[in-house]
Amino acid sequence: MKSVHIPIQAIKGRGVAHQQPHRFERAAREAFDDGWGALDQTALARDEAPPPATEVTWEDCKSAITRNDSPDIGFNLGLNPYRGCEHGCVYCYARPTHSYLNLSPGLDFETKLIAKRNVAEVLRRELASPRHVPELLAIGTVTDAYQPVEREWRLMRGVLQVLSDTHHPLAIVTKGSGVERDIDLLAPMAAQGLAAVYVTITTLDAKLARILEPRAAAPHRRLRTLRTLAEAGIPVGVSVAPQIPFINDDMEQVLEAAHEAGARRAFYTVLRLPWEVSPMFRQWLEQHYPDRAARVMARVQEMRGGKDYDADFSQRMKGSGVWAELIRQRFDKACQRLGFNQEREPLDTSQFRPQAVRAQQELF
Repeated sequence: MKSVHIPIQAIKGRGVAHQQPHRFERAAREAFDDGWGALDQTALARDEAPPPATEVTWEDCKSAITRNDSPDIGFNLGLNPYRGCEHGCVYCYARPTHSYLNLSPGLDFETKLIAKRNVAEVLRRELASPRHVPELLAIGTVTDAYQPVEREWRLMRGVLQVLSDTHHPLAIVTKGSGVERDIDLLAPMAAQGLAAVYVTITTLDAKLARILEPRAAAPHRRLRTLRTLAEAGIPVGVSVAPQIPFINDDMEQVLEAAHEAGARRAFYTVLRLPWEVSPMFRQWLEQHYPDRAARVMARVQEMRGGKDYDADFSQRMKGSGVWAELIRQRFDKACQRLGFNQEREPLDTSQFRPQAVRAQQELF
């Protein structure tokens, strides 16, 4: 599978440098020099072209809540207001989902977004159903609900209003400082044991974060978000995921800074490279860390039984082998020393009141 390359100068602020062909394409195109200078002209035109802009299209979704039965995931219900993610994290395991839309998991994933404009209305209908059994609803586990376009679309605001009205428990995972906008809804829910927020901080190295997660909030800004949420009485945690050998080696420092900011829960995963993510990550390594690319991939493969990725439920999140065990021990010892994960009360499902949305529906 070959990729169509775009000069790095033309994608400032983006995670990958090419339109990675998706796995369902029957043919891939690659530019070549036919001796007439066309390739040079094409490259020149691309260098002078502005960076690709973010395009948002909308869809009317048929369902808002997704369900999974994966044994290695600690929740059954999920919700994601957007397809694609402008944060552009090169390692994102969700990139291959754009393949099902006949779009590239590369630049398309971070520039061609789809907003589920009716997600709040559909959620209201689903929660009103007599068949709905309340349990933790995890938000932002595929694409970030507080990516930059949320400032305009405000889909997450509508979702939170429905969950607040029905007293439905939720947990948010985000890299976006925009979650602070919704403290007025989250804080009262948290006081009733209905809400928690996890902020992902992969590294404290701002230079690394800028190329690893180009449009996410800077590390210091995410720490400020943790502190702001904690001061508002919202239980906060930190995700130090993914752990990438020889790239983000400051796990302990991240955990210390997050604990000082108010986080009392923590979790991690190791790098996952499913489908098209593997060649994209390899190219990213060659672009930014050519001196250690081979070492990084050797350790990744050591954790994956000699492959770039193994989707087996027993080890896809944490890996296996000596290196994976070393990461696990570092995480466990740091959490024990700092006092993470000592108290984790489950969110309360007993307060759920579907009649709040049923009454609203009866008005129309």
